[in-house]
Amino acid sequence: MFAPVVVGVDGSAESLAAAAWAAREAERRDRVLRLVHVWDWHPRHEEREIANAAQRHLARRSLRQAEERVRAECPELRLTDEQMEGPATAALVKAADEAELLVLGSRGLSGFTGFLVGSVALGVVAKATSPVVLVRADEVAADEHVPADDGSPSTETGYGDVVLAVDLDDACDEVIEFAFEAARLRHARLRAVHAWHLAGPVGLGPGDIGLARDSWQGEEWLGFLKAVLQVWRDKYPDVEVLETVVDDKPATALVRAATGASLLVVGHRLAERPVGPRTGPVTHAAIHHVGCPVAVVPHA
Repeated sequence: MFAPVVVGVDGSAESLAAAAWAAREAERRDRVLRLVHVWDWHPRHEEREIANAAQRHLARRSLRQAEERVRAECPELRLTDEQMEGPATAALVKAADEAELLVLGSRGLSGFTGFLVGSVALGVVAKATSPVVLVRADEVAADEHVPADDGSPSTETGYGDVVLAVDLDDACDEVIEFAFEAARLRHARLRAVHAWHLAGPVGLGPGDIGLARDSWQGEEWLGFLKAVLQVWRDKYPDVEVLETVVDDKPATALVRAATGASLLVVGHRLAERPVGPRTGPVTHAAIHHVGCPVAVVPHA
């Protein structure tokens, strides 16, 4: 049996937007959508019965609201729901491990301050062994598509680019394959971006200065990028691919490249550190500052 698309819901605006996005993705992938609500377990006997009853009531209401949103978006979608006991991060990581992908919401902030991603979502992204997609609170179906000719939002136009962040020092098949498949499902262009950045002139000795950014370096990186992606071009011949190499900081380049995209795909290396699992600086910047949905794909 195929793994489902799973979405965590709690009744918030961001979780409802995530449920709607997850419904569209489940429909694209021909998968069952599984709605999950996690509630906290209260171990103290005198509090347990009342608190747990309240939690179950909240769970039922959250699941019902999410189902109504999903049915409005995709009426024919196969749908299940489940209540799980917390802690929330551990429960959602477990749900992700059984899913094709897990979808969570993030709350948008005004201006250029990015998006508020809670500690639960960050913990799940850091630990999950399946892809996790973060969706902002005001995401709607038209945001995945290019605007109509008059500039207005539309769901009748084609999808925006799927943007793939490629680290040529650590290019991972899992991340690349996820991005190609996402582009195929959307009939969208895949834009693969690699950023390299060197810090200005380098001193060679007394009186000697050599420029670090030789003119050939960008072309060399572009050749490497095309070589890495060639096997995937052959596997996905219907996907149009645009390779882009930029001399910029990776986080800055990705935020810029993802403007108007339908999806940004980044990788995350699964590694336990002494202070616990963390996302790398580029992934961290992407999930906080990129406006489109961000898929974080784990790899070894």
